[in-house]
Amino acid sequence: MKFTDLFSSKNLSKKEIGDKGEALAAKTLKRRGYRIIERNFSVRNVGELDIVARDGEYLCFVEVRLRSNPEFGTPAQTVGAEKRRRLAHTAQVYIETRRLGRVPVRFDIAEVYGDGRVELIKDAFWT
Repeated sequence: MKFTDLFSSKNLSKKEIGDKGEALAAKTLKRRGYRIIERNFSVRNVGELDIVARDGEYLCFVEVRLRSNPEFGTPAQTVGAEKRRRLAHTAQVYIETRRLGRVPVRFDIAEVYGDGRVELIKDAFWT
């Protein structure tokens, strides 16, 4: 059963689909040794971090992107310059509010495809 069939057949909202995609991504991250710290950290008028996790010494801000059909590009290709800027700003606020000081950070992207596959792109972009 395809991702789109699984979710559309249950008449789920976009948010519910996104939540299921994030849960699948979090499960995959855990299997790969990440320690999930927080999900859906949000700053009003700034942005949201889908998943905050530790991978070794790195504090990782993981953007989860879903695509039911890769015909129009990969999920990672939907993370444009403006989205990267908002993610970086939100990550900065996260570090400040959690009083983490200087910590090595990384921006990863978890691509969730229609067949349920999750591809992880470590160090997907720099800010």
